[in-house]
Amino acid sequence: MVVGVAKLSLRIPENHSLKGKRRVMKRICERLRHRFNVAVAEIDSQDLWQASEIGITAVGNEQGYVNSKLDKAINFVDDLHLADIVDVQLELIHF
Repeated sequence: MVVGVAKLSLRIPENHSLKGKRRVMKRICERLRHRFNVAVAEIDSQDLWQASEIGITAVGNEQGYVNSKLDKAINFVDDLHLADIVDVQLELIHF
């Protein structure tokens, strides 16, 4: 079994309130869940209105499958143009 974890640091440059940030983060998280069937959550920077960090997790039998799924999810977030990706950390854990 392979567990893949991605941590994305995001910047939301045109946002001016926590309410606006929640709206953007909700759209990103819901779209990721429905499109890629991954677990996703905002994991840090909840009180900052122009920054956020989200965690994305996928599980599978093969490393290539999990890595590909996370790469596609990261590219999808970038293609949404709702937030700028500042940093990405990716880790694959074998059990």
